[in-house]
Amino acid sequence: MSKDPVETNPENYRLVFENNRVRVLEYTDSPGDTSTEHHHPDSVMITASSFRRRLSSNGRSIDVELPAGVARWLPEQDHYGENTGDTDTHTFFVELKEAAPDSSGEHADYLGPIRS
Repeated sequence: MSKDPVETNPENYRLVFENNRVRVLEYTDSPGDTSTEHHHPDSVMITASSFRRRLSSNGRSIDVELPAGVARWLPEQDHYGENTGDTDTHTFFVELKEAAPDSSGEHADYLGPIRS
């Protein structure tokens, strides 16, 4: 079963650019919407709107609130999300296709975006 977000959540994810090094996805949803579980490789997330969401994976959850116009590192992860705010979510993911260098598990079990 595919965990590609464009296939698992086609109403929310749209492919906007792809080449042999990166894939760029646009994501939109509305308050109360919940996605099904999907996979992101190492990515940079760029917020086009401010939003609040709950990301969940393997029995763990984290609440995230981000303003519009920020970029965050998103380490490789499987998760599903719920829009817990009162605004639409609009964000872009720049997914890296190349293998990550050995980082000794620096963010191996992290859920959600990272500031640095």
